[in-house]
Amino acid sequence: MSFLAAMNIGRRGIHSLQTIKNVPKKFLEEGQNRVIEASLTLVREQAKLKGELVRALGGAKATSALLGVPLGHNSSYLQGPAFAPPFIREAIWSGSTNSTTEEGKILDDPRVLADVGDIPIQELRDCGIDDERLMKVVSDSVKLVMEEDPLRPVVLGGDHSISYPVVKAVSEKLGGPVDVLHLDAHPDIYDKFEGNYYSHASSFARIMEGGYARRLLQVGLRSINLEGREQGKRFGVEQYEMRTFSKDRHFLENLKLGEGVKGVYISIDVDCLDPAFAPGVSHIEPGGLSFRDVLNILHNLQADVVGADVVEFNPQRDTVDGMTAMVAAKLVRELTAKISK
Repeated sequence: MSFLAAMNIGRRGIHSLQTIKNVPKKFLEEGQNRVIEASLTLVREQAKLKGELVRALGGAKATSALLGVPLGHNSSYLQGPAFAPPFIREAIWSGSTNSTTEEGKILDDPRVLADVGDIPIQELRDCGIDDERLMKVVSDSVKLVMEEDPLRPVVLGGDHSISYPVVKAVSEKLGGPVDVLHLDAHPDIYDKFEGNYYSHASSFARIMEGGYARRLLQVGLRSINLEGREQGKRFGVEQYEMRTFSKDRHFLENLKLGEGVKGVYISIDVDCLDPAFAPGVSHIEPGGLSFRDVLNILHNLQADVVGADVVEFNPQRDTVDGMTAMVAAKLVRELTAKISK
C-alpha cells in the first residue's frame, strides 16, 4: 500500500466517526476509553518485559528505550513524519553497519538499548480521540516506560508536536524541570501556529508555559521570524542561529547542562542538519549544521541525559537509498550511547 493510500484510509476512518449522527456521547466515550486503555496496556507490558530483562541480566544505571510516536497530523505542511518510526528502526539494525556506537556502546546488549514498540496513534485517531486526549496518551505512555527502572525514553517521531507531551511526562515523572537542548532549523515556539494549540511549530511554547524546562537552548536556527524571537525573549530562551554558529561553536561544543535540575532532555529535529546531509524532511532549509557538528555537540555535552527524541524525518521525501533514515538512525544510536550507562 502506498503512503498516500494509507493516509487516505486513516482520514476516511476519522471522518466517518465525526460524521456519524445520533450516537450517544457516552457510547462513544466508553469505547474510546477502552481503546486508550488497550494502547496503554500494550506499552506498559512491553516496558515491563524489557525492564525485567535488563534487571535479570544484572541491571544498568540507565537503559535507552525506543518508543515510537507515529504522529504527523500536527504538521503545518507535510504529514510524512507519521511514517518514520519503522524506517528508523530498520536503519538502526541495517546490515550496512555494525552495532557499536562511536563512543563504544554495543546496541546488541539489551541493557544498552531496549524497544517498547509504538503508540498506536492512527488507531486512536480513527476512534475519534482528539488531540487533548491523544497528547495525554503520549505522556502517560512515556511515564509507563520510566516506571520500569532503568528505562529512559528515546522517542521516535513523528512531527515535533510530540516533544511537548514527552517533556511534560519526563518532568512530571522526575518531579521537576529539566534543561532542554533543542536542535532545529526552527524555534517551534509560536503561541498557536495557524490556530493549532498542539502544532509542531508551537511545542516549545507549551513546554515553557508549563514550567517543564528551566533552560531551553535552541541550536541550528535559520528560519526564525519576529514572533519566534519575541517568544524566545518572553520565555528566556537561549537561541543560537546558524548565521553566528562559527562564533558560537566553541561554547556549543562544550556545553555543561542539568546542574540543579532533574537532568537534560535532548530534542533533535532532523532539519537542524543541512539538507545536503538529510534531504528527507518536510521543511528543507539550506545552511544548516553538518552531521559532525551535531555529533560534536552531543559527544562533548556534559549532562545526565534523561530522555530524548528524534523527530520530523519524512520518509516520503527521502532518497531512494534511505539516506536520511540512516542519518536519523545514527542520531538515535549516538543518543543511546549518551543515555545508557
